[in-house]
Amino acid sequence: MPQLTDAYERKFYYLRLSITDVCNFRCTYCLPGGYTPTARPKSFLSPDESRRVSHAFAELGTEKVRLTDGEPSLRRNFTEIIAAVRENPAIRTLAVTTNGYRMARDAASWRDAGLTAINVSIDSLDARQFHLITAQDKLRQVMDGIDAAFSAGFEKVKVKVNTVLMRDVNHQQLGAFLHWIKPRPIQVHFIELMETGQGGALFHQCHLSGEVIRLQLERLGWRCQPRGCSDGPAQVFRHADYQGKIGLIMPYEKDFCASCNRLRVSAAGNLHLCLFGERGIPLRDVPDDDQLAALKDRIVRSLLSKKQSHFLHQGNCGITQNLSFIGG
Repeated sequence: MPQLTDAYERKFYYLRLSITDVCNFRCTYCLPGGYTPTARPKSFLSPDESRRVSHAFAELGTEKVRLTDGEPSLRRNFTEIIAAVRENPAIRTLAVTTNGYRMARDAASWRDAGLTAINVSIDSLDARQFHLITAQDKLRQVMDGIDAAFSAGFEKVKVKVNTVLMRDVNHQQLGAFLHWIKPRPIQVHFIELMETGQGGALFHQCHLSGEVIRLQLERLGWRCQPRGCSDGPAQVFRHADYQGKIGLIMPYEKDFCASCNRLRVSAAGNLHLCLFGERGIPLRDVPDDDQLAALKDRIVRSLLSKKQSHFLHQGNCGITQNLSFIGG
């Protein structure tokens, strides 16, 4: 099987497939004013289009697909999209990043449709602070959803939690998260806050390097483990006394992009060579299965123009709303 490779010899095993930009939470670092629909209704990828795009990537060596952006479970045909992508046996891992508010109700049906892994966004284990960050008083509901995922049969290592790290908001809660995961097989990812197009003031007030957490973990005896070819960008730490793990995602760290192994297709059907780039290559205008070769050729040719680092995209940065596509 051919393997997607760019001009810097990086190989791409991982596709982040956005299926909506709609979200019902109003997180301070992402959509503080809530989701605002455009005057012209958007047309998101259909189940059939999702199947076709993921099939093309699978034939180019992709092993992992993550359904992401906005809140994917708001799509009424979400389980249909899951099933469509899972039709291809070459996709070994099919994951979703979710705010978790529908997990308690739907985790079992997602599992039955073919989902294999879940990342849940939980920025605080304190219910009051969770409410302040998300504008939703739903921490208990999200926690019940994690229990429902385990009950539905998701493997222990396949339930992860994403936490956007913010100075003076949640950075002092490492102890609480460690206490939580000691008896639970959950991997918590601390994600550095990034400077978005509309969030410059928040970034300068709240950004904290993940290095602060890494030093604390190392002092407590946590050790970094090797990274798999289709793993996300997290540096994952483990400790013999804990069932859970801690991951750090530090996009400002030197050489962060050297291990890039993932591409993104937006909900509008455009290929983004950098997760943070606005400009996309349209894939939606290749509408038929019998044109799969043409679709693959476009993907392969486009990858040759991928830049060495997302820092080269500064000034054209596409992180204007949603950080969900960063988490591993």
